[in-house]
Amino acid sequence: MPVADKMNDWVVRVSQPDGIGPFPVIVMLHGWTGDENSMWVFTSRLPGNRLIIAPRGVFPAPQGGYAWHAYTGGWPHREHLKLAVDALTELLTQSRFPQADLSDLHLVGFSQGAALAYAYTLEHPERVASLAALSGFMPEGVTVSPDGRYSGLPVFITHGTRDSLVPVERARQAVATFEQAGAQVTYCEHDVGHKLNANCFRGLEHFYRTLKSD
Repeated sequence: MPVADKMNDWVVRVSQPDGIGPFPVIVMLHGWTGDENSMWVFTSRLPGNRLIIAPRGVFPAPQGGYAWHAYTGGWPHREHLKLAVDALTELLTQSRFPQADLSDLHLVGFSQGAALAYAYTLEHPERVASLAALSGFMPEGVTVSPDGRYSGLPVFITHGTRDSLVPVERARQAVATFEQAGAQVTYCEHDVGHKLNANCFRGLEHFYRTLKSD
């Protein structure tokens, strides 16, 4: 059974397959006011034989739960997420997760967690094997150059057309940005609010089945 462990200043929920590894890694990043348990609903759509890591956000949210940046109002700038990006880099080490294959690292983020997944990928594209952004948004101040660093990167983006928290235009912008940078983007748009429908849940599952590492 997955359990939440304290790792220095981190609280992390981890599920490790049987065996000795090394295992490909899926990091699940929750949204605003979430915690290390919030993303576990998505694990049924993730491939087996993966080390799953779900960290708790590094900032308390004013409404309760946790966040990935200190609340400033408005959409977070890329620099607002820099501390969380650096902290995540410090967390994802071989010494902390000796059974992890960190050369096969997959990020899954929901809402603000998707913004962090975007920010981490833009900061460290060489470390990311795939990116899934669910009901999320690109941070402000982001530029993605078609310089080959994102060429062929598998990216799954999904969003609801009736999302009142994050407008669907934010997802469409992210799709265009990554396509222009040469990433392999799969986009699933659906007629719901700030969540996934059944079709896009299946799309997420199919996305992982078709990755080259599988």
